[in-house]
Amino acid sequence: MDAHAWDERYAASELVWSVGPNRFVAEQLAGLPPGTAVDLAAGEGRNAIWLAQQGWRVTAVDFAQVGLDKGRKLAGDLAVAARIGWVCADVTRWRSPEPVDLALVAYLQLRAGERRQAVRGAVESLRPGGTLLLVAHDSTNLTEGTGGPQDPEVLMTAQDVLDDLDGLAVDVLQAGRVARPVADGHGEEPARTAWDCLVRLTRR
Repeated sequence: MDAHAWDERYAASELVWSVGPNRFVAEQLAGLPPGTAVDLAAGEGRNAIWLAQQGWRVTAVDFAQVGLDKGRKLAGDLAVAARIGWVCADVTRWRSPEPVDLALVAYLQLRAGERRQAVRGAVESLRPGGTLLLVAHDSTNLTEGTGGPQDPEVLMTAQDVLDDLDGLAVDVLQAGRVARPVADGHGEEPARTAWDCLVRLTRR
């Protein structure tokens, strides 16, 4: 989907995504001391807002202005607007003007060449010791999981992401496939599993 298509999707409903953060973002980052962060492909800003609530100063970047506008309003309603900057840009090309402590890439589903540009740029934006967290729909979700994109070219594995970063000096803390329970939509306990890839590392 291009920026126009995402703008239309964001305009068609009150919120496309939940107000709360992605479960893996919260689990992985809750213990990090707050600093400066970039949230790439921020959408409506749910992860950026959660980070701001934890004390981070965040730059939320996305190419869909409608999503960013919704995030800015929500941040104002939740009294964290002063901690978040909103930038409408292509995350495969945008670069932070200053090194940051955290780069978050959550469900940025791109074909291999663009993905490589985005994740290398994310790591290169980090100060030494800074953290990258990437979460995305795993390639195996297409045949073993539920939901998510159905185009295999925009799915990935943790190893694909590590291959994208070949030659960069990083220390890998976690890289693999993780299960995400998905509710059945009828108020019952989650009955299905989606498979995501998760990569967490620090820059040397």
